[in-house]
Amino acid sequence: MYLTIQQTAEYLDVPYSYIESLIRDKQIRAVHDGTAYLINNNQFDTYFEQIEKYRLMIQEYLSEPLPEDPDIKDED
Repeated sequence: MYLTIQQTAEYLDVPYSYIESLIRDKQIRAVHDGTAYLINNNQFDTYFEQIEKYRLMIQEYLSEPLPEDPDIKDED
């Protein structure tokens, strides 16, 4: 599915100008149809998969129980 720059900005929750700069820097693929740039939203699937994987990894890390406190004597 193709989205306009404004729709892509809303989809990714980033500013419109940021999407324009990504297109100019060729960091995202876009097609110009003569009046507007169109962006295929399937190219962001990997991004969202990585974000979800990272979120699950952090959640797993935070849910680990703390190790028992070894009785360490302070020698100061």
